[in-house]
Amino acid sequence: MDSAYVINTLFALFSITLIILMVPGFAMLEAGLVRTKNVSSVLTVNVMIYAVASMAFILVGYTLAFGELQNETMSKWAFIMFQMAFVGKAINIMSGGVGERAKIFPLTIFTLIMGALIYPTVVNISWGTDWIKETIFDLNFVDLAGSTVIHSTGGWALLAAILVIGPRKGRYVQKQIRVIPASNIPLVVLGAMLLWIGWFGFNGGSVGSIATKEAADSVALTIFNTNTAGLAGALSTAILIYVRYKLFDITMILNGALGGLVAITAGPHLYTMLDSIMVGLIGGLLVVVAVPLFDRFRLDDPVGALSVHLVNGIWGTLAVGIFASDSAHGITFLNQLKGVAEIAIFVFTVSFSVIYIINKFIAFRATDEDQVQGLDVSECGLEAYPEFKRAI
Repeated sequence: MDSAYVINTLFALFSITLIILMVPGFAMLEAGLVRTKNVSSVLTVNVMIYAVASMAFILVGYTLAFGELQNETMSKWAFIMFQMAFVGKAINIMSGGVGERAKIFPLTIFTLIMGALIYPTVVNISWGTDWIKETIFDLNFVDLAGSTVIHSTGGWALLAAILVIGPRKGRYVQKQIRVIPASNIPLVVLGAMLLWIGWFGFNGGSVGSIATKEAADSVALTIFNTNTAGLAGALSTAILIYVRYKLFDITMILNGALGGLVAITAGPHLYTMLDSIMVGLIGGLLVVVAVPLFDRFRLDDPVGALSVHLVNGIWGTLAVGIFASDSAHGITFLNQLKGVAEIAIFVFTVSFSVIYIINKFIAFRATDEDQVQGLDVSECGLEAYPEFKRAI
């Protein structure tokens, strides 16, 4: 008993380290995709999200999500920190999508509310003690590591924020979509690969135990399928964009990989290798289709977070009902769809209301002048690349 407890605790701590490695992953990815004049502000937002969301979850959110749940399979401190490591990821998804025009202070206020109340409520009705579920919701769907609970939650919050804040200045001119290129491709690659590596702890650690042969096999299968879906997403994206444009766009290929990783997150412990390839392959294709579609609707998303996290969070959760359907264990497409829909309605409605109210008192959107100058100056007083000529 003690040896299993120690092994599971060590495994949780190792997984936590990989998940927190995703903090610099998000930071580098976003820093590379925005213009140089906004890099310091993006990095500041990422650090603030980790600090504020984590503290809000520790002090308030964990109890809302899990009550006084006692975990006898590992140290309770490891379990609390493992759950804490997840909370910032949902908000990182949102922060990247409103980059280059969202001000830090109101975004930090929303981070506090998300970490303390919104995200823990979603956890409660899916992974937690379910006291809310028993009185309001009736969810019975499979989402191992959060295709919906984390990724779609962040995506719905992002959609709400974009609708309130609007696009970057100059992004849409009359009927034209102005291309704003990434500023640092090496940082984009570094950030995406850090996220990819972090996903092994994200999904593998969510199995919860590794102290028996069966549990170890489940963890290994989960990580294997996770990586396989990422590979399939990258390859399907690369092939499709080459067929369409005769070009290999590394930013799209990486987003395709991330789309595959998001999609597999709901059920990597349930799939065969071929299942995971199909889930990831479709995830990559969805990214290629969704990116221009969101632009057509003038939903300005500098990092493609809606396409990667919202679209593939939905797809990944529904895919469990397609590839791993098992009515004896309650795994059906209808149950998966119901979980997606109810959490979507809750998160979007509450997030839109909170952002709208905050925006009434403290403007979320930076002024046009500040956007032209760059948020590094107006928000941070510290430019990431002071010797560079600023891009308009």
